[in-house]
Amino acid sequence: MTNPWPIPGTALANVLTPMPVIDEDRLAANIARAQAYMDKHGLAFRPHIKTHKLVSVAAAQVAVGAVGINCQKLTEAEAFADAGFDDILITYNILGAHKLAGLAALNVQVARLTVVADSAFTVDGLAATFEAAKPLTVLVECDTGGGRCGVQTPQQALALAARIAAAPGLRFGGLLTYPAAGGATAVEAFLQSA
Repeated sequence: MTNPWPIPGTALANVLTPMPVIDEDRLAANIARAQAYMDKHGLAFRPHIKTHKLVSVAAAQVAVGAVGINCQKLTEAEAFADAGFDDILITYNILGAHKLAGLAALNVQVARLTVVADSAFTVDGLAATFEAAKPLTVLVECDTGGGRCGVQTPQQALALAARIAAAPGLRFGGLLTYPAAGGATAVEAFLQSA
């Protein structure tokens, strides 16, 4: 039987598919190119691990200058924290007592943890969980055309930011948006009207 896990140099005709294959040299070049672009434009780069979910790739991104990582779920953030990552942004609202308890434990484990909120309900859950001893940084998620999640108006963003700032265990950290494809104009309009 053919080895289902090919070693480097195996001819593609001998690889059982589907099979993820990573060209490590090309990957390293892509990571360096992305970071160089961010550096050239003065942008802090925080890649989302959902595209690879690999500790080794995230470590390579941080090694060349990424400021931290984005995770979609609490369990992803926990796994990457266990691997030594200490600046994590979770880009999805965290709800429910079990997840909030896990988030509180993670906040103790890492140097910098940031989450998003797009409703008073989410903020109130976070506020009931976190204490002023090590406040949790919260970004207000804004919908700027993606139609996925986030507050709909600058006025809603302001009200939610005030609610975060008023909670002793939370710290308002700014705004987060995920613009729709080609949606830079919508983002600019949202921010201009703020």
